[in-house]
Order: sequence, then C-alpha cells, then structure tokens
Amino acid sequence: MKVKTNLWFLVTLALVLFISSCKNNAITFRTDQDSKTGWYYSDPDWGGFEVVQYIEQEAGPDQVLIEGGVFTMGNTEQDVMFEWNSIRRRVTISSYYLDKTEVTNLNYRMYLFWLGKVFIEYPYMLQKALPDTLVWRQRLAYNEPFVEYYLRHPAFQEYPVVGVSWLQANDYCQWRTDRVNEKLLIDAGVLDIDPQQQGSNNFNTEAYIAGQYEGATKDGLKDASGNPRNARIEDGIMLPRFRLPTEAEWEYAALGLIGNSETERIANYRLYPWDGQGLRNPEKADRGVFMANYVRGKGDYMGVAGYLNDNAAPTAPVTSYWPNDYGLYCMAGNVNEWVLDVYRPLSNVDIDDFNPYRGNVFTTLVRNADGSLVEKNDTTGQMRYRNMGETSPFSDLTQEQVEGELDRYNYKVADNINYRDGDLGSGLGPNWLEDDGKTGSQRMYNYDGTDPQTHEMATSLVTNEVRVYKGGSWKDRAYWLVPGTRRFLDETRSTNDIGFRCAMIRVGSPGGY
Repeated sequence: MKVKTNLWFLVTLALVLFISSCKNNAITFRTDQDSKTGWYYSDPDWGGFEVVQYIEQEAGPDQVLIEGGVFTMGNTEQDVMFEWNSIRRRVTISSYYLDKTEVTNLNYRMYLFWLGKVFIEYPYMLQKALPDTLVWRQRLAYNEPFVEYYLRHPAFQEYPVVGVSWLQANDYCQWRTDRVNEKLLIDAGVLDIDPQQQGSNNFNTEAYIAGQYEGATKDGLKDASGNPRNARIEDGIMLPRFRLPTEAEWEYAALGLIGNSETERIANYRLYPWDGQGLRNPEKADRGVFMANYVRGKGDYMGVAGYLNDNAAPTAPVTSYWPNDYGLYCMAGNVNEWVLDVYRPLSNVDIDDFNPYRGNVFTTLVRNADGSLVEKNDTTGQMRYRNMGETSPFSDLTQEQVEGELDRYNYKVADNINYRDGDLGSGLGPNWLEDDGKTGSQRMYNYDGTDPQTHEMATSLVTNEVRVYKGGSWKDRAYWLVPGTRRFLDETRSTNDIGFRCAMIRVGSPGGY
C-alpha cells in the first residue's frame, strides 16, 4: 500500500510539473481541418495557416471578471440637485474585467520610476505624469503634510493616488498595457527581461505587433514550419489593452446586482453598492460601522476619537471596508473615480442601449506613402490624439477623417463626441451652426474660454474636454455615493478626491461557460 501511495504521488507530481512547463513553452497549434475548405490547419504542406489551441482569456493582474448583462442605468436617489442629468434607462453591458481596487500611490510611483529610468533623456515624459500634490492645499486649512507626504511616504503607499487628471490616468492605462503584455511574453519564453530599455527602444504592445520592436528575444515562437517568429494577436498570449471603464460599466459594476438576482429576477434594486437604505453595516459583528468613507455631517470626516467610525481622514487604504458582490472595494466613497465618457447632461437619453458610451473618436493607423506603418518614434505629420491626450504613432487621426465625411453607413465622421448633442443636426438655432473658427466643429460645446460670436467669456462649463467622474469621496455627503449620480471635470484638471481604476474588455464568451 505504501508503494502504491508513493507511486501515485510521483505520477501526480510529474503531471503537475508537465502542465507547469507547458504553460511557459511555445503555444500549441490545432491540426484539424477547416470546416469550409477541408484544408488542414498549422500544416506547412497545406499552406501553413496557423490556428492555436485557446481556452479562454485570463483576468489581468488584480482584476475580476464582471459578467455583463442588462440593468437600469441612472440615479436611484431623489434628484436633490435638480440637475436631471441621470435619467434612468435600461441598457446591456458586455462582460469585462475591472480592478478590485483603485490605483494606489505605490502603483503609480512604480509608473513614475519607470518613466524616469527609461526616458532619462526626455524628462518631460516624467514631468507630465507627476500628480499635482498641490491639490491638497486649501486657503483656510493646514494641509501641507499631505502636500509633502501623501504621494511619497510609505505610510500612504496603499492609499488611492489623487491629483491625477483624466489624461494622466489614460496614459497610465497605456503604460500598464505594455508592462503586463511584456511580462506575459517573458513568461511565455518569447522575450527576456530587459532592464536596460532606453528612450524609443522600449517595449510597446502596438510597436511589437507591428514588428517594430525586437527587444531581448529569448527563444521566440516557432511557426508551423519550425521557423522563429514574433508573437501575434492570433496567439492569444497578450491581453487586450487596459483603459478607464465607461460610465455604464462603472455604474453596473458598482451596483453589483449579481448578488441580488434570482435567475432573471432582480429581487431588490440597490441604492448603494450594498443592500439596504443605510450607510452602516447591519451585521452583528460589525453593526453600526460605516460601509464607506464619506462625510457624515458638517465638519465630521471620521467620527470621535476612540471610535473613529470610518477610520479615515481624508482617504483610506484601497482595501478598506467591505467589497461588493463582484469583489470590488470602495465603489462608494474614499475617492471619486474617472470614467471614459465625455459629459453631456442628457447622455442617458441619447446613447445606445448596448455598451453605451459618448466620446468616440475613431482612428486609423498612420502609414507611409507605400502603405507601411510609420516608425513608432516618427512624429512627422502626427496630430493630437484626443483619447490619449498625446500624439500616438499607431492610433491617430488623418486630416481627411477630422474634416471630411466617410463613405460609410454606420458613421460619417471620425469625431463623434458631438453626435446628436452638439453637432450640426442637434443645433438649437442659426447661431449654433456657425464655425468656431478653429477646427470646423460647431460651437455648442467647443468653447475655448471666449464666445466665438461675442468674444466675451463663455459661461458654460460643458465642453468636449470635460469627463465624467463617479462614486463619491471622503469629502462628499451620502448623496454622491449612489452609483447613478454623476459629475464632471475638465480632462486636464485634477483634485484631491478623484482617483481611478482600470478596466479591460473580455473577449470570447461572456462568462467562460
């Protein structure tokens, strides 16, 4: 009996080691036939068209799967602000992944360190990414310790990063995409670790896919004929890009209605990311403790000494309090969070009811005259890429797409931010239809500080560069903790109560079954 047990143990161990080794080896190809032609896959004698064995997408680091579905988007609280900007509407969301927590000071400092190390000859890259620590200053408050210590001191390293603009948050998402995919290629044996990356010679996902980055190649991949090649999207090794969640995605995840549904019936719709109408924990072990970090009343940010009810002033570590039914922390309170959308008061009326989003600026790859892609460090003829805030060598707009019309049925122009609310067809009168004198866009949401007709200072705060933020914060009252509430801020501005977390689309089946 002892011999059999040892033998079984050795067989199990060998199987585990084999599976572990296979995970880091080259991808496995399918060798069956194409159902429409009968030709064989991954066979050099039959053309060598490669098809990989693929199970399903893995979650990104620190992310959880948010299984999509239908829900009623909009404010579930009384509209005490009388803004009428969050009218309820039923929509459907595709499945996606979302960070469990907000991005921390520690996460962001690693990003800053990488920029300073790789772009040592281009200090602007680091300077433009630095959070604005002066957001802590108030004219009638002593917050200088937060100015000096909040971002850098190790005591705050697990606290949410603040002072980051919408543009800076998007840049972080792009950087995270590259670092995660670089590590996946290292783990797969395609690349070797290269700590000496400098300047334009750094791993960029799109540049690598375009064949413009070799890096420290290790064993590489082999095609069906046994020849070395780079990884491709079709191999399924790399993950889709990280980005900010759309407003609808953020709101859907915050409500966490998966915990309140029975088959297709939602038993109780939520006011907050937890059950009930209150902000205190009803469970016996933690009864009376706040469920989020917010302002209980005028001047009360954390409770009485000896019993600090929310135990946070101002922010709290990102894993504080209780996660919602998706396993997400601080989807109400702590800090507000940037989302992807451009703000419009009537977004919920205008947007599509499948994956709703306002802010599309469709792009195309920038190519040379011969059709080849421009080099990633070639900035000739590039224009500002609105969705990333900077010039992007592989996702940019052409002059024809900005000013002309496209011969398509599903969209006619590249910039669709103003569609149905600010474009030519939604004008309120002849004055709204006149050119703003800059880009050919209409003037309703294109103020640059002065009215183009009267040359007086504009009074509207709604422009094509303001973005939505949601969730409530350490300095907000309970009203703003309701996921359906919404506010906005210019994409270049930052505050001491707005942070962010990243999302990533799920490819394939919605739930992996």
